[in-house]
Amino acid sequence: MTGPEPNRQAIMLALERLLSWPEIARSPQLARFLDYIVRRKLDGEEQSVKAYSIAVDVFGRSTDFDPQADPIVRVQARRLRRLLDEYYQGPGLGESAQIRLPVGRYIPDFVVQAEGEMPAPAPLVPPRGEPVRGRTGRLPSSWFALAVLTLGTALGAYALGEWGRARENVAQPANALQRPTVGIVEFQNLSTDAQLRPQVSGLAIELVTDLEQFRTIGTRYAGTGEASAIPADQPISDFMLSGIVRLDGGVVQYSAILTEMGTGGVVWNHTLAIDPDAAMAPGVLDDVAKSFALVLGSPRGPLHAPARLMLASNGAEQGAVSLYLCRVLFDLYRETGGAAEAGRADVCFSALPETDKQTAEALAATASLVVEQGGPSMAVETSLADRFRIAEANLQRALSLDPVNGFVWEQQARLHQAEGAFDLARDDFASAVQLNPANADVLAGFARLLALGGSLSEAEPMALDATEGSPSPPPWYFGVPALLALRDGDLPRAIESAERYAEADRELGPILAIMAAQRSGDSAVVNRYLPQILDVPAFRAKGVLPRLRERISDGALLAAIRNTLVAAGVPPQALVRSF
Repeated sequence: MTGPEPNRQAIMLALERLLSWPEIARSPQLARFLDYIVRRKLDGEEQSVKAYSIAVDVFGRSTDFDPQADPIVRVQARRLRRLLDEYYQGPGLGESAQIRLPVGRYIPDFVVQAEGEMPAPAPLVPPRGEPVRGRTGRLPSSWFALAVLTLGTALGAYALGEWGRARENVAQPANALQRPTVGIVEFQNLSTDAQLRPQVSGLAIELVTDLEQFRTIGTRYAGTGEASAIPADQPISDFMLSGIVRLDGGVVQYSAILTEMGTGGVVWNHTLAIDPDAAMAPGVLDDVAKSFALVLGSPRGPLHAPARLMLASNGAEQGAVSLYLCRVLFDLYRETGGAAEAGRADVCFSALPETDKQTAEALAATASLVVEQGGPSMAVETSLADRFRIAEANLQRALSLDPVNGFVWEQQARLHQAEGAFDLARDDFASAVQLNPANADVLAGFARLLALGGSLSEAEPMALDATEGSPSPPPWYFGVPALLALRDGDLPRAIESAERYAEADRELGPILAIMAAQRSGDSAVVNRYLPQILDVPAFRAKGVLPRLRERISDGALLAAIRNTLVAAGVPPQALVRSF
């Protein structure tokens, strides 16, 4: 329950508190954005608060700014909205005068929070259990799922027929050499209960905004999906995303379905069950959009399946290359960390036209390849210091070209982490999460940095989002889940997660497996991984603990590792010096 709108003085004090909060203060652009929209509303100039005026007055865009071509205002509004929600659920909890930014608007709301009111949203149902969904494209065997399938197929067939008749040059089905494009249709609200009207309006826009942040996907808002609403000169998208919302069994179900336009076939569906109270709150759209985007935006999601299949079948680098294809190869490298995958990605980026090589995406990706793999196309004698300098230059150039690109911030975070600048890496990862909260690689990478720095509880929600919310999580995601299971005493799960993590991290993965196995009395696991630890080149060159201190800043974790290895029989000298 909120009271009347607070007065100007109360709002200016609320604004001052927000601008001094470190999460906003460290981003001058967001601070200017917030100050701009608040003062405009206080001065009665709400009609002038448009995407164009914000872009020009706040973000320094030129007067020929096109809101359709440049999403900076939508992206930054989403960042600001999330930070405002975070502030009033954390350090600002209980403040009476609050500044909120509604979904789909740039004009803030000024509200008085009623005494004792708790603004935190109700959780999804189940809180962290597996939501009702079919990630492989197989729908659940229920009449409701059949209705979703029928709706999606009908919309797809209608769009194919009507759009095809409206144009002579119909776009071909998904081209694996170019980034996939998806048209997002407004979800239909099938709830008939006048007392329960779950939030639906704006979900399609939220999804467009979320998926736009994956620069490997082209998105378009498709309204109601009717052919008459689509400009005749606009090509058909490769895929269409549609959905329905309905009340079923005491929960609200948000169901999405992805249709391939070339065939009319359903390639993916996903259903979320949400508590009715949460479904009526505006913030629910962020959660729903993020859940869908965690799958659709993933490199392992259905939108990128054609490109990955082509790369698996014929290599593709032997023929035509594209920036999109190079990004897919880079994502394959990120999943495995292997030199072979790094080499394929490096060859692809090297073969790009010069204009594509100088894009923010290419510069950031090649910066990571240089640091992590030495740059397969670079001279062998290039020193680590030189590699760092090359990567830093590439990333600075990338950020100047595209400062709201979460992928670029992620690669900078990894560079700072490799350099041992953990505080800088934390800030970079925080920026990447703000820009793209549905990027599972960012969530998993940030969670690992936090966990190894002693902030395991802070890492937990991001690690669980990455492993439970994204499809086919790669082994390197499972380091934090192994630590969480150790913390909770769930030793079978700790061993399972550690063994998966050991596939990607030959240093820390076996150690975590031994820690769990010792506690559970599983000597077979200890015997299996102990020789692997003694065979790690970096451990042999520096000693186990000196090497781990380059990665881990949590003293308690390092002490636990030391005790574990001593008990397992690792020679004491191997712990502290080369061997």
